[in-house]
Amino acid sequence: MAEIKGTFDERFAPVTEALVRNLDSGADVGASVAVVLDGELVVDIWGGHQDVAASVAWERDTIVNVFSTTKTMTALCALILADRGELDLHAPVARYWPEFAEAGKDRIEVRELLGHTSGLSGWEQPLTLPELADWERCTSLLAAQTPWWTPGTASGYHALTQGYLIGEVVRRITGQTVGQFFKDTVADPLGADFQIGLPPEKDSQVAPLIPPPPIDLRSAGFPDLAVRTLTNPRLTGEVTAEEWWQRAEIPAANGHGNARSVATIQSIISCGGEAHGQRLISEHGLAPIFEEQSNGRDLVLNLPLRFGMGFGLASETMPMGPRTCVWGGYEGSLVVNDLDSRMTVAYVMNKMGANVLGDPRGASIVVAAALALPNE
Repeated sequence: MAEIKGTFDERFAPVTEALVRNLDSGADVGASVAVVLDGELVVDIWGGHQDVAASVAWERDTIVNVFSTTKTMTALCALILADRGELDLHAPVARYWPEFAEAGKDRIEVRELLGHTSGLSGWEQPLTLPELADWERCTSLLAAQTPWWTPGTASGYHALTQGYLIGEVVRRITGQTVGQFFKDTVADPLGADFQIGLPPEKDSQVAPLIPPPPIDLRSAGFPDLAVRTLTNPRLTGEVTAEEWWQRAEIPAANGHGNARSVATIQSIISCGGEAHGQRLISEHGLAPIFEEQSNGRDLVLNLPLRFGMGFGLASETMPMGPRTCVWGGYEGSLVVNDLDSRMTVAYVMNKMGANVLGDPRGASIVVAAALALPNE
């Protein structure tokens, strides 16, 4: 039986048992799980190894690239600016980023970036992977590009572009990169070990991702728009080990953290804007998360999805409570915020799953946490 380290409230023993099952079955190699309930860290556990050879143990401070779980951090930055009155989520993006008005995009609103409905799910011009580190190129291409569908009519998952789009709005308002704004405004005040743009001093903490077999998107039935979105450039687990990737700010995909840091930060949402002795946003400032931006089959992921601003909401694909918001990463990481129970559940691991969206490992953790709550 896998050895689990850390601490947990006995009520949440089933969460620990779920992690043990994942590790014992080989579904996981190394992983961390955290649960924050009403502002208190009631589960903070980890186990397994940083490598397939089981030569390096997963430690308390081990962090990994969490891919699209990063989007929840970037969205929180935008929500904080909106709560301060510095950003109007219903204003045209061009109010803050004038160049964005090109190619008929003058009426696209900030909320459409957060809801994946802007029509800019990918780049028209070919990009190499290392070019993702070139902020000016990535953002200027998007500013000049014509949307791939009528903005606001449907979601099309902005797998990589969302981070540049929101990040550039943040930069235009604050004068800081989104990674620096996030560090100064969110991570440092909360004492959370999560970075968008990994500094060299954190290199020793990083567990490399263990990639799955490659997926042929066309053979798997994904539409042409998905292929255009997800293959220019095509991300792999291997690229996350490269120094240029780690140093860059790719705010939809290259955040590094563990379950403790993810849950600590995101519990600001489940606890009404205040947790761990810090208020980062008003309760009213969280309301846009639940303003529905789309509800239907996503043009990229080809699944029925419902998006608010920055998060997925309850839908046929993701059945959950009406005041629950969620998102996760390509590799399987996951964070769920339940505002009614004031609970955040986070799961972070190094063995990448084979699913583009949804992973039974994280789901088992979330179910175990929900079952531990008292019946009301």
